[in-house]
Amino acid sequence: MKTIFTTMCLAAALVAAVSCGNDSKKVAGTTEAAVDMTPVVSVEKVFVREVPQTATYTSTVQAYVKNNIAPQMAGRITKINVEIGDNVKKGQVLAEMDKSQLLQAQLQLANQEVELQRLKALYDAGGISKSDYDAVEMSYNIAKTQVENLVENTILRSPVDGVVTARNYDAGDMFAMSAPIYVVEQIKPVKILVAISESEYTKVKKGDSVEIVADALPEITFYGKIEKIYPTIDPTTRTFNVEVVVANNYSTLRPGMFARVKIDFGANSNVVIPDVAVVKQQGSGERFVYVLNADGTVEYRKIVLGRRMGKEYEVLEGLSDGDKIVTGGQIRLKDGVKVTVNEQ
Repeated sequence: MKTIFTTMCLAAALVAAVSCGNDSKKVAGTTEAAVDMTPVVSVEKVFVREVPQTATYTSTVQAYVKNNIAPQMAGRITKINVEIGDNVKKGQVLAEMDKSQLLQAQLQLANQEVELQRLKALYDAGGISKSDYDAVEMSYNIAKTQVENLVENTILRSPVDGVVTARNYDAGDMFAMSAPIYVVEQIKPVKILVAISESEYTKVKKGDSVEIVADALPEITFYGKIEKIYPTIDPTTRTFNVEVVVANNYSTLRPGMFARVKIDFGANSNVVIPDVAVVKQQGSGERFVYVLNADGTVEYRKIVLGRRMGKEYEVLEGLSDGDKIVTGGQIRLKDGVKVTVNEQ
C-alpha cells in the first residue's frame, strides 16, 4: 500500500514539473513573438535628378501636298499619259481633254488680236476715239483669259513633283466631275499631324526636332522638324496639333503608314524613386510611399508621380532630395510604426 502511494506522488511531481517547463516555454515564446512584431524594412535614399521630358505619340504619315487633277468642266478624255505609281515632275502633262473648244477660242483670239492691231493704228492716227479702242482692247483681254483657262483645263499638268496614287478614268471616258482623273501626292517631304496634350503647349516650338519610327520600318529612325503649331486647343480632347515634316529623301515613308513620333520637351529636376516603393491606396488613384523618420518610425506620405522610366518614377510632389523611403517590407507597415532597417 505504501509503495503504491509513493509511486502516485512521484507521478504527480513529474506532471507538475513538465507543466511548469511548458509554461516557461510559452512565456519565452511570447517574448520572442513580441520581438518579431517589429517590422523589418529595406530603405533607399532618394535624390533629385534631371528627368528627360519626352513623350511618344501615334499618328499617320500624310503626303506633304495632295492634288486632285481634274478640269473645271465636263468633257471627253482623249489621252492618258501616266499610270498609278509613276513619279511625275512639276509641269508634266498627265492627261489631255477634247480640244475642240480650245481650238475655237484660239481662232477667235487670233482674229481679235488682228482687229486690235488695226484699230490701234487708227487710234494712233486719230481715226477712232479712245473709248472705242479701249472697248476692243478689253474684249481681246477677256478672250485671251478664256483661252488661257481652256488651255489649263484641256492639257492637265502636275502642279508638284510627286507620285500618282490614283487614276479614275481611261482614255475615251467622259469626265463627269464625280471623281478626279488623277491624284498626285508629294511624298518628298511627308508630314505627320500629332495631337499633343494642352499641358505641353508652352514647351513646343517651331523648328524643334523629333524622332519618327514607322511600324512598317521598325529598324529605321527618321528625323523631322515641327513646321506648324496649330493655334487652338480641341475642347473635347484637350489637345492641339503640330505638323511634323520629314524630308523623306528616298521616299521610304509612304502616306498611310502608322508612325510613332517622339518629342523632347526638355528636362525637369525632380526626385526619382524606384517603382517598388510606390503604394497604391485601394479604391483610389492616389499613390503613397513610406518615409523613414530620424526616430526610426515611418510616415505614410502621399506623392504625385510624373513620368515612368523603366523601373523608376519621377516624383512631382511629396518628396525632397535626400529623403529615405521604404523599398521593401511595406505590407506590415502603418503610419507612425517603428521599424527595424535591414542593413543588408
